[in-house]
Amino acid sequence: MTHSPPVVSRRECLHLALTSAALGSMAMPQLARCDDATVSDDAPRFRFCLNTSTIREQGLSLADEVDLVARVGYDAIEPWMGELEKFVADGGSLADLCKQIEDAGITVESAIGFANWIVDDEAQRTAAVEQLKRDMDMLRQIGGTRIAAPPVGAHQGDAPLIDLLTIAERYHHILDVGHDIGVTPQLEVWGFSKNLSRLGETAFVAIEAGHPDAIILPDIYHLFRGGSPFEGVELVAGSAIKVFHLNDYPGGRDRQEYNDADRVFCGDGVAPIRDVLTTLKANGCQCALSLELFNRDYWQRPAEEVAREGLEKMQAVAEGV
Repeated sequence: MTHSPPVVSRRECLHLALTSAALGSMAMPQLARCDDATVSDDAPRFRFCLNTSTIREQGLSLADEVDLVARVGYDAIEPWMGELEKFVADGGSLADLCKQIEDAGITVESAIGFANWIVDDEAQRTAAVEQLKRDMDMLRQIGGTRIAAPPVGAHQGDAPLIDLLTIAERYHHILDVGHDIGVTPQLEVWGFSKNLSRLGETAFVAIEAGHPDAIILPDIYHLFRGGSPFEGVELVAGSAIKVFHLNDYPGGRDRQEYNDADRVFCGDGVAPIRDVLTTLKANGCQCALSLELFNRDYWQRPAEEVAREGLEKMQAVAEGV
């Protein structure tokens, strides 16, 4: 008798992802980067990074932001690709910017880009991969080695729900593209998105991509906004996370009522940040904690004041972990 292959529902796929993740050392270390062996056990557990969204309305140039980040005491910067494009369009030299970053003693841990690599439309997806190649090339020229890969283009309410295995194939493709350039796309959780809104879905895609470079980019706010239990971080190997977006949020509302502007400094809200950091440490994670905020009140304050308070509060919540 001939049997048809079983149909696996999205819910069953998510269950399989969590089951695979629960295997810990048998599954998730497959997501480790090839350069993990160079990370010393004596290296700092966490490095502190500023995502430039936190001060994006104060009108600083990217070069000025680099100076500010170093002056305040961050270890790294996470710029947006739009800033880098503007820097070049205004006549800036990527080589000079790279030297400025090196001389400042900081690193470019990641960058935020919005290529529509995930969408079903083949022509749109092909164009997005070409955009991603350009983004990666620019980023590599200033010393960057990772770029966010969010589900942009498949995130709004009318977007189709894309099969997770299909997403895994598309993620594998851009990982190949990034490997050739030297920049790794980080599969990003977007809590408000139609696709990849939960940590379990994102972990499933990263595992099923079957690629040694696969890594994920979690975010305190997005885990909350998408309804992912923070306990799920325990099932993700530390080697699968190179950057973790850090922020906080106030309590008192249903999670679906929050938006990006509600993010606040670490420790000023109700998120279990210290518990998450303790879990990351237990998992062997050595990553950059990148402060990513979109708070309009902070945008009205001097950029250096905001950056300094943000760093101090990140350091405070991580102290002793």
